[in-house]
Amino acid sequence: MLALLKKYWFLLSLAVAVVSAYAWPATGEFLIRHEVLTVGLVLSFLLTGVSLESRVIVNTLGSMKGLSAAIVSSLGIYPIVAWLFSSTLPYPELVVGCCILATAPATISSGTILTAFARGNVAFSVFICIATHFIAVFSIPLMLTLLLGAGAGVELPVLTVLSGLVLKVLLPLFMGQLLKPAVGRYAKRFAPAISIFQSLLILLMILAAVASSADRLNQMAGFLIIVAILVGGLHLFMVVLNYLLARVLRLDYETLVAFTIHTPQKTLAVSFLVWSGSFAAEFPGAFVPAILCHLLQMITGTLTAHYFRKRAPGKGGGTG
Repeated sequence: MLALLKKYWFLLSLAVAVVSAYAWPATGEFLIRHEVLTVGLVLSFLLTGVSLESRVIVNTLGSMKGLSAAIVSSLGIYPIVAWLFSSTLPYPELVVGCCILATAPATISSGTILTAFARGNVAFSVFICIATHFIAVFSIPLMLTLLLGAGAGVELPVLTVLSGLVLKVLLPLFMGQLLKPAVGRYAKRFAPAISIFQSLLILLMILAAVASSADRLNQMAGFLIIVAILVGGLHLFMVVLNYLLARVLRLDYETLVAFTIHTPQKTLAVSFLVWSGSFAAEFPGAFVPAILCHLLQMITGTLTAHYFRKRAPGKGGGTG
């Protein structure tokens, strides 16, 4: 029993978070109103900056073709495909939500972990994360304006979104890199605790999102399965597309593995910052697609990693 709890603690905690959100909705409202989660996310990005290895930039210079393709796929193709997938939905806020999750950069932790498990190019995986985070700060306002401004009647405060991402994502990552020489060794020592802290942040984000949109979720209860299928289909489509794109680019096997697994993995943290900062009041249910995507991409990513791991040439695996 203890082994099962240890193995599935996150899924169990997720269920507790959802139940708690319905039982005590004021808790979620408090987290958003007083920006408790925003402070936590800034700290999380600061810790990520401290943990990132600067040498991966040098190690990955030979894969600029693949990196450029990953950026275009993650921040350009994915949002357009998401808009096409969701444009037939009867709820405008779900279209907004799909576009928010699709414009987010690649996830920081799970994509790299799954790439390592699949014996892929871990350095390339980390670099996808770094590059998409820096570029997404500027691409998110532009893509959301392009996708939503014309068809959904959404007034997007571009400068507010841009300045918020710079202050809450880009600056903490940069400051973390500056602090790395002084405190980097402590980040390695406390890596498990940092991972738990970031997992708890995800749970709190889900709690806050569900609590603030509980009434809307009840109204859409019969439609959530369709949304889950749509979001899952969207992510699976991007996994297959990225695999085919990597084959067309003739990336080496380890880089192909990293490209396929990590490029379509989206971070929940940036999606939350964009939603809570600019869309929560008008579109309370718009964070639902991001929550579903986070759960489904973990399942899809794990299955994809197992697929590649079984076919990895030799016993050495990926770089890193």
